Amino acid sequence: MNRLSRMAIQGIASAGMRLMPFAEAASDDLPLSRLLRLALFQVSVGMSMVLLVGTLNRVMIVELEVPATIVGVMIALPLLFAPFRALIGFKSDTHKSALGWRRVPYIWKGTLLAWGGFAIMPLALIVLSQQQFAADAPLWIGLVSAALAFLLVGAGVHIVQTVGLALATDLAPREDQPNVVGLMYVMMLAGMIASALIFGKLLENFSHPRLIQVIQGAAVMTLVFNVLAIWKMEARDRERAYRQRVNPEPDPSFSDAWGLFMRGANPRRLLWIIGLGTMGFGLAEVLLEPYGGEVLGMSVASTTRLTATLAMGGLIGFALASRVLSRGADPMVMAGAGALVGVPAFALITFSATLQSPAIFIIGTGLAGFGAGLFSHGTLTATMRAAPKEQVGLALGAWGAVQATSAGIAIALGGIARDLILLSPFSGLFGPATPYFFVYGAELLFLVVTVVVAYPLVAQKVFGAERRST
Repeated sequence: MNRLSRMAIQGIASAGMRLMPFAEAASDDLPLSRLLRLALFQVSVGMSMVLLVGTLNRVMIVELEVPATIVGVMIALPLLFAPFRALIGFKSDTHKSALGWRRVPYIWKGTLLAWGGFAIMPLALIVLSQQQFAADAPLWIGLVSAALAFLLVGAGVHIVQTVGLALATDLAPREDQPNVVGLMYVMMLAGMIASALIFGKLLENFSHPRLIQVIQGAAVMTLVFNVLAIWKMEARDRERAYRQRVNPEPDPSFSDAWGLFMRGANPRRLLWIIGLGTMGFGLAEVLLEPYGGEVLGMSVASTTRLTATLAMGGLIGFALASRVLSRGADPMVMAGAGALVGVPAFALITFSATLQSPAIFIIGTGLAGFGAGLFSHGTLTATMRAAPKEQVGLALGAWGAVQATSAGIAIALGGIARDLILLSPFSGLFGPATPYFFVYGAELLFLVVTVVVAYPLVAQKVFGAERRST
């Protein structure tokens, strides 16, 4: 009986591991428990993103009565650091440490930057609001300190995410890297969802002391999550450290490393694909809920669930891409398929207004999230595989720089385009749906251009494989 019980328990455990999403990312050298601990840095990144873009966006405008223009500028400030992600990745590739570490020092520096930004942020926002006891404080102090806080958090998030993904790639075998990348981004989405619920609950009864507690609590959790993530994760290369002391080599320049990266397999086309596709999927992201409410008459609760629908589609896309790519599929084919899925997705979203069908709108939203998941995973894996092992950090930084910058520009352009169209003579062409039709039409155009730009790479992989098989 004991033997049968042991066999049953072992069978259930092995089946659970097989059925668990991204369990295939684990290996003998990188067990799932260690992989999940490493992914805590993505949880902290997701928490920071929700706090900056979601929670504080509403709190600053509604409770603190900060002008929306100032709020928009503050939220956009972290994007100023996005183009430097390639440089950050390069520095972590070539970092010389007395302990033989490359990635850990940069993750630690990024953690301290984010922690410092969160530490000064709540009081800076209260001074910026000019409310109650902060009414006598000069406005410029609030502006400067709030801008500094947002810049520090943004810099910390970009550093931690870029170098953390490079560390995960270092630790994972090449064949498991797609699953590892998928797990990392699923953990970020999980962190975003959990943080949104927790922050919303804690700030339900808003007060200035509660705001201070929540933001500084986020600072502490950022420190805790990232320390747990990197603890005993990167091996100390004592031989490398000894060689650096005995025979120090000159540091390679970023321009030389970038030139070497750009001499790889079609890197310029790959970066164009990342930028165009990200613009295509992100241009109307900020208009999703207003479209549902204004054009389709959906309730606040229904439009709020659209974000969850989009995220769920992205999770399914990441899960499918990880499973398929880990079995040898080409990542550029996956990225092209993701962009192609986006075309009917946004067509459904557009035509849902003509048919006045919220159901079609929800289906299109989920399909758009699914396509974005396939596209993001495909382009990220393609970027990793396009770089030599010693340039993984630079490659991941280049992907992050293009992706983050394109997403920020797309979100800003989407909102600006909507407002400009409302002021134009064409504002009533299709009723209340007019500005959204133009923006979603631009998204369709971006995705079609993405497919066209990606076609030579996809055709080379697909038709080249067919010729080799015959």
